[in-house]
Amino acid sequence: MFSGIVEECARVTGIVKEQENVHFTLQCSFVDELKIDQSVAHNGVCLTVVRIQDGCYTVTAMKETLDRSNLGLLKVGDEVNVERSMMMNGRLDGHIVQGHVDCTAECVSVEDAEGSYVYTFRHAFDAGMVKRGYFCVDKGSVTVNGVSLTVCHPTKDTFQVCIIPYTYEHTNFHSLKPGSVVNLEFDIIGKYLSRMTNLLEE
Repeated sequence: MFSGIVEECARVTGIVKEQENVHFTLQCSFVDELKIDQSVAHNGVCLTVVRIQDGCYTVTAMKETLDRSNLGLLKVGDEVNVERSMMMNGRLDGHIVQGHVDCTAECVSVEDAEGSYVYTFRHAFDAGMVKRGYFCVDKGSVTVNGVSLTVCHPTKDTFQVCIIPYTYEHTNFHSLKPGSVVNLEFDIIGKYLSRMTNLLEE
C-alpha cells in the first residue's frame, strides 16, 4: 500500500528482457535501506525488489504489468518516480494507492499557470470499465505515474491536474510533454462503491 507521495526520481541503469519478463535495475538514494522482497512503486506500479548490488536494485515486471503500464517504454537513463510502501504509524499525506495501475493515458497539453503547471491527460473510454469505477470525478483523487493528485475538469476521457513547482521539480513531471504516456490508478474507493452499486442492482 502506498500514499502517492513520491520520494524521489530513480534512474534506470539497466534493462534485461527474459522471455516475457523484463528486469529493471535502478539507482536512487535509499538503495542501502532496501531489502529483498520489499515493495517499491515505480511510476505507480508496485514491484518487488529481487536483487541489490553495486548501489543499485533490480525489480521484475511481468507481461501483464508491461501491457497495462508505461514501464515497457522505459529506456536506460530515464527517470522513474519511486515510493516505498506506506508505514502504518504515520499520516496519510496523499490517498490510498494500491500500486496496481489500471491503464495508461497520454499527455495532451502542458500549460504554464504563472508558477504552477496544468497538465491535461486523455485515456481510453470504456463504458464497461466506467461502470466498474474506472473514472475520475471533479476534486477526487487520481494517481498519475505514482503521484497522488486532485482531479480538475474531468470529461469522459480527459482530466486535468495542477502541479506545484515542488512536485514538478522532484518527480518526473518535469520531463512530461504532449505525447508522453503516463500510468493511471483510479481511486479504489470509487471502484468499491461502483461494485457495490452494481451488485445491489443485479
